[in-house]
Amino acid sequence: MSRNSLSRLAAAVAFACVLLGTAGVPGVVQAEAELKQAPASTNVAVGPQYDTTHVYVSNEDIDAFVNSFLATFGGKASPRAVFTVTPTPSKTASQYVQTPVGMLSVFAFQTPIPYPFGDERTGYLVTDMDHAVRAARAAGADVTVEPFDDPIGKDALIRWPGGLNMQLYWHTKAPSYGPLESVPDNRVYMSRSAVDGFVRRFVRFSQGKVVSDDRHADAGVIGRPGETMRCIRIESGFGKMVVFVTDGKLPYPFGRETTGYQVTDLAATLAKAEAAGAKVLFAPYQTGKGKTSIVEFPGGYIAEIHDTTAQ
Repeated sequence: MSRNSLSRLAAAVAFACVLLGTAGVPGVVQAEAELKQAPASTNVAVGPQYDTTHVYVSNEDIDAFVNSFLATFGGKASPRAVFTVTPTPSKTASQYVQTPVGMLSVFAFQTPIPYPFGDERTGYLVTDMDHAVRAARAAGADVTVEPFDDPIGKDALIRWPGGLNMQLYWHTKAPSYGPLESVPDNRVYMSRSAVDGFVRRFVRFSQGKVVSDDRHADAGVIGRPGETMRCIRIESGFGKMVVFVTDGKLPYPFGRETTGYQVTDLAATLAKAEAAGAKVLFAPYQTGKGKTSIVEFPGGYIAEIHDTTAQ
């Protein structure tokens, strides 16, 4: 076979491999195309005072956890009741905890937890469930649990590229809460390969904006002093999100915390937390902007707490 024939054969094989490779990932190619062509999503956010961190604890720990959290941050808890909050049979004791620095939905399941519940980190109140699900899909999210009825409204679970799971919820009777004293951070850890796609999609869905993108942030805030990392901050009608871009080599307990709470006096807050049974897992770390610490509450909920200058 001549050299020209070999060259033509090699080119044909390469072209066929490209076609086969494309055929193997049609969803990826189609999703990227749809993301570029889709119109901007509807703004479905209600406000950060309605967004809750989901906390799963045991029945034995729910009292200790709720009491400790309220003793640390102040606020109040709703009456506790037993509901079915999943689309398949289950029962959980459920309680809503309101504090000046952020809200919680606390679940103590009395039955095994149906999959994939328990993996979602937050619940975002939306103005319209159908519009919110369409907006999430248009932005590139996967709807892992289709909308279903709960005792007071509707819910759905979605997953973003990069692995972030969250709940969308809607109430039949719209709640009315005053603004928070400080809006908490939804703390997200993302790989270098996934982060840009995630940020682009989430900003599109939330109708938010990137307020900062620091490629040389102090990695001491995630337990790696003397190193730098990329840190992206996003703000939207759903509140604040801070995205840490890492190689995944995180010392414990970093990556376990889902929410960061802003307080005026970190030392006083930590003293209240410890007096109420919480443990400081990461001693206050001083940055150029303030101090940050990691705390574990009774029942295992891990949270970051920072002072007002740490942002």
